[in-house]
Amino acid sequence: MLFDLTQDKEVNETYKLMAQTIIPRPVAWVVTEDEEVVNIAPFSYFIGLSSDPASVLISVGHKPDGSPKDTLANIRKHKKCTICMVEEKALEKMHFSSKGLDKKVSEAEIFSIETETLAEGYPPMIKGVPCAYVCELNQEIDLGGGTTIPLVLNVKQIFVDDAVITDKEQLSISFSPVARIGKSYAFLGEEIEAPTIP
Repeated sequence: MLFDLTQDKEVNETYKLMAQTIIPRPVAWVVTEDEEVVNIAPFSYFIGLSSDPASVLISVGHKPDGSPKDTLANIRKHKKCTICMVEEKALEKMHFSSKGLDKKVSEAEIFSIETETLAEGYPPMIKGVPCAYVCELNQEIDLGGGTTIPLVLNVKQIFVDDAVITDKEQLSISFSPVARIGKSYAFLGEEIEAPTIP
């Protein structure tokens, strides 16, 4: 079956097609702040863009009423965020934090998500995460309409928990990340060595 996106197609249907075929997608737990309210939200439209300069991309949508999601509004206003990778043990709290709340209400308080300062002047990181990226907004990308806004973020600092560094000399890192597959989540499970190229 061929789906022609140049014809009239509901956004939700396109999302279903992409979200179930571009898999697995890592879940980024994005922390922003505004007026001392810590906002925490998970995003699976997230990817590393470049290591030189270190850059990542998240795509942020709008609320049902058409206003920008708090993450987007906060990054636009303050130009900063902290992105935390989600481990298996944090799956439930991460999922709960996707619930839409009033801008003045913090997911950290409602869902008992502990945070700690990682870099002065930036939003905190979530306590206990294996890895976190301290980021500044580089640019928004105009996709020519629609409600999803891709944000290119420059990474200023990277935190890696000593507990997940398996080899400090080789800088080998291993943890149990959470991925998104359609409406479901997945754990990566078994790692497979890359075959030797002849």
